[in-house]
Amino acid sequence: MTHQPVRVAIAILDRDDKFLFQLRDDIPNIVYPAYWGFFGGHLDPGETPHEAVIRELQEEIAYFPPSISEVGCYSDPQVERHVFHAPLTVDLDQLVLKEGWDMALLTPEQIQHGSCYSAKADRILPLVPAARQIILDFLEVGTLAK
Repeated sequence: MTHQPVRVAIAILDRDDKFLFQLRDDIPNIVYPAYWGFFGGHLDPGETPHEAVIRELQEEIAYFPPSISEVGCYSDPQVERHVFHAPLTVDLDQLVLKEGWDMALLTPEQIQHGSCYSAKADRILPLVPAARQIILDFLEVGTLAK
């Protein structure tokens, strides 16, 4: 029996040279609790990665990007990550955080450092390692290897 990787679609959303990150809930039974990561999630059966990322952005922050493009795919034996890029055209106070503990626009310096302060958590928390690597690669070349 072969193990199929979990398929997810995630979004790099940028505004004013900063990138929107979600602070994952601090629940012990989820992957990377209390880490900063991207908005997005699992593909539903029969759903394309593009359909999934649009649905997830609606479900998680009530945001519909004016345009979105796939910039690459990061795969390992456990997860196949379809990565999309879109502009964030609204202020944070216009988003409705429906999933996660907090959200913030992170600077490239914070991403490079690998952590960010959350006022809601009242502490500095790390970035999901894969998310950090994906955004660093994106910043370097503006796209990702497929």
